[in-house]
Amino acid sequence: MPDSDPALAAPAGDDAGLIRPPEEIFDAAGFARDLEAAAQAAPDGGALRLEAVRLLRAAREAGNAAIAEAFRARPFEARATVRAYAWLTDRLVEAVWTVATERLHPCPNPTEGERIAILAVGGYGRGEMAPHSDVDLLFLSPWKITAWAESVTESMLYMLWDLKLKVGHASRTVKDCLRLGGEDMTIRTALLEQRHLCGNAALSAELDARLRAELFEGSERAFIEAKLEERDARHAKRGARYMVEPNVKEGKGGLRDLQSLYWIAKYVHHVDTAEALVELGVFTAEEHDRFRRAEAFLWAVRCHLHLIAGRAVEQLSFDMQVEVAAAMGYRDSRARRGVEHFMQAYFLHATAVGDLTRIFLTALEAEHRKGAPLLERLFRRKPRVRKGYTVLNGRLAVADEAAFLADKLNLLRLFEEGLRTGLLIHPDAMRLVRANLHLIDEEVRRSREGSRIFLDLLLKHGNPERALRRMNELGALAALLPEFAPVVAMMQFNMYHHYTVDEHTIQCIGQLARIERGELEESLPVASGILQEGVNRRVLYVALLLHDIGKGREEDHSILGARIARRVAPRLGLKKGEAETVEWLVRHHLLMSDMAQKRDIADPRTVRDFAKAVRTTERLDLLTVLTVCDIRGVGPGTWNNWKAALIRALYRQTRRALEGGLEAVTRENREAEAKKALRARLDDWDAAAVRRELGRHYPAYWQGLHVTAHEVFARLLRDIGPEDVRIDPHPDEDRDATRICFALADHPGIFSRLAGALALAGANVVDARTYTSRDGYATAVFWVQDAEGAPFERERLPRLSETIEKTLKGEVIPREAIRPKDKLKKRERAFRVPTSITFDNDGSDIYTIIEVDTRDRPGLLYDLTRALADAHVNIASAVIATYGEQAVDSFYVKDMFGLKYHSATKQRALEARLRSAIEAGAARAEG
Repeated sequence: MPDSDPALAAPAGDDAGLIRPPEEIFDAAGFARDLEAAAQAAPDGGALRLEAVRLLRAAREAGNAAIAEAFRARPFEARATVRAYAWLTDRLVEAVWTVATERLHPCPNPTEGERIAILAVGGYGRGEMAPHSDVDLLFLSPWKITAWAESVTESMLYMLWDLKLKVGHASRTVKDCLRLGGEDMTIRTALLEQRHLCGNAALSAELDARLRAELFEGSERAFIEAKLEERDARHAKRGARYMVEPNVKEGKGGLRDLQSLYWIAKYVHHVDTAEALVELGVFTAEEHDRFRRAEAFLWAVRCHLHLIAGRAVEQLSFDMQVEVAAAMGYRDSRARRGVEHFMQAYFLHATAVGDLTRIFLTALEAEHRKGAPLLERLFRRKPRVRKGYTVLNGRLAVADEAAFLADKLNLLRLFEEGLRTGLLIHPDAMRLVRANLHLIDEEVRRSREGSRIFLDLLLKHGNPERALRRMNELGALAALLPEFAPVVAMMQFNMYHHYTVDEHTIQCIGQLARIERGELEESLPVASGILQEGVNRRVLYVALLLHDIGKGREEDHSILGARIARRVAPRLGLKKGEAETVEWLVRHHLLMSDMAQKRDIADPRTVRDFAKAVRTTERLDLLTVLTVCDIRGVGPGTWNNWKAALIRALYRQTRRALEGGLEAVTRENREAEAKKALRARLDDWDAAAVRRELGRHYPAYWQGLHVTAHEVFARLLRDIGPEDVRIDPHPDEDRDATRICFALADHPGIFSRLAGALALAGANVVDARTYTSRDGYATAVFWVQDAEGAPFERERLPRLSETIEKTLKGEVIPREAIRPKDKLKKRERAFRVPTSITFDNDGSDIYTIIEVDTRDRPGLLYDLTRALADAHVNIASAVIATYGEQAVDSFYVKDMFGLKYHSATKQRALEARLRSAIEAGAARAEG
């Protein structure tokens, strides 16, 4: 990356260091000539103002275009670019001042009270501007604002607005500035960055001197605390540093964090350059270099965002990530998209900003300028630490750096001591680790003591997440496990994963620790029970640590990860059998999730196949806990009652099969148990009616549904007529879904019509089954969620039923009515999801499973089921899994003769129909 000047650099008024020569950005001499000619020709002030605005608008457009062209050619030269935008703005403001004071409102001999100064404040005052940044101006008067000053201010503002600049402005006296700055910390911060542009320079100098003497001096601690509170509130609002659509300006690790350092540095140390912080001993030269590089990268991203959007956009949404990555020259490789390489660089810089913030705040603590950390306030007595450590400002510090570095393993012991004592690690100690990562060498990696320390970090202290995150941010985790380095800050460009790969891994381990601490017993009874009964914790923690370590390469990450695990697990001190189990878990870490979410677990074949793959209850227990942690670690809201119910059901049925023998999982057993359970539920029916209900259904019906649904259908079907459409919507709170049961006369394409009706009603199908009774009625049950992934509220159910009924009766044609609803949002259009269609005749005893893996959209299920209906395919059930923008729809089907689709010719024809439906729907959604 090209070098750039630091943020705390020369003022924008200086024309050095611009991305293009000054005369190519703004021709001051040419403008002066044109303005003189306009003044000679203009009949009055109004005409002159209009002509001046025309000239300046052309100059602004030309200057912006020149800067943008140069920046696109050198897409990392952000410092020279933001300085150029600020420099151009300075010239525009100065030109407007000239027109207002010399042409429109001349005042040859101003009185002392008619002095006025124009100052840039805020980010503009700092000399940093993105293409569409606001222009914050202060119109400063010495005492009361005079009529002449009001006229000048008004004319200038109208001209600046006519230039389409977004101007934030205030007209104040020096006294006003001091009073308001004392009352409002935001105003005080803006005044901290004031910079004289034009007008009376002595007045600006007076304000600067009085601010320092009367407002800033002695209030450093209050200012620091206010800025830190602002930062914490901003982070809480904008999300964590590792969220995959970060806010470049306001998010954690973003530009505002670096600017906060600048504000505090200037307020406390009176410095104007970042280099001065090195001279003061706050930053080392290497840390200053990281500051400079992070700042340059973040400003480059922000400038590209503004240029691409044509307005002030600060959120790196998915669609903008693709375009910014391309603008900055990131290209696709065979294994990863350019946007993923770009976002990995972004998150590495965001992490650097976090490090620098910690270091800077520690320096302030040492000078007692900032309040002691919360831990020190809570505990009056210092915790007892082991030899070689000390407690400094409430944090764990190294007593003697030379002695500490004499034993390379101390670089790991530091994290162990932090967990043991519960103390946060002092940033000076963190700097020591970062500066000496080379000591974590092959000898350390292969030492028994190194393995012991690391496993204890995972297993012994109850809070492994904290140690792993800090180790990861400092580079110690990648130094100890070089195989982990490629996934550090690696972003997966999809809507499913909320975090980078390394952060996801740490989140997963944090979830496991929470289960072990008993915090999730109510919401995760199965996983909690497994851990209470006892599993091999070494295996489980190491498997979670390594489960995604193979991501980002061309090979399937589960296969590559298993190969890496085979190498790493023994190095971490695991025995041969433990290492083999870790390898198996990493290789198959998606197996249970896929079986539960993509297959019909009511089909006995699903359970038998899964049991054969798992083979032992030990592996089943380990895989279940790993799966739960993996899904919960994806991000907020990913784990829900629907997934919990699927995982629980698959676990319990598989456990029963492993303990009682696979032959116990048969259709006949399930049918007999289901009929017995329904007979007990219908104890208010006469015997003949019960016999009629038990005899009207085929075996698949009894195997595929719970007795609750059997009872609902029994009551819906009682005395039903051929024209009746009976619907029973019911919130299934245990599954975070609404269960809708339909009973109506069967006819071809019934599944597709139901899917269309539900799509029109705004319902997302997550699971569905349909059966035909012996007397010709369709019994279909769909589990649906609303747009937010929640069950429909009870008060919405009557409207839902009404919409569905109208569709089923032909009053609404789904194919036409669904068009306006079936649109992709702009931010979702950047994703590439290749379509994959497979036919599986082994996964079910009586059905062919057609799995369609493609781009999700509102009308997808309707399009697919209509294509299958047109081909006379009978759909028995559909299992719908969504992973962000990706949908995996699995259909259990037979042909019109009740047979599987074994013929390759028929499979190709069906695949062509499905692909055609997907392509037509995708074109409609993109339109």
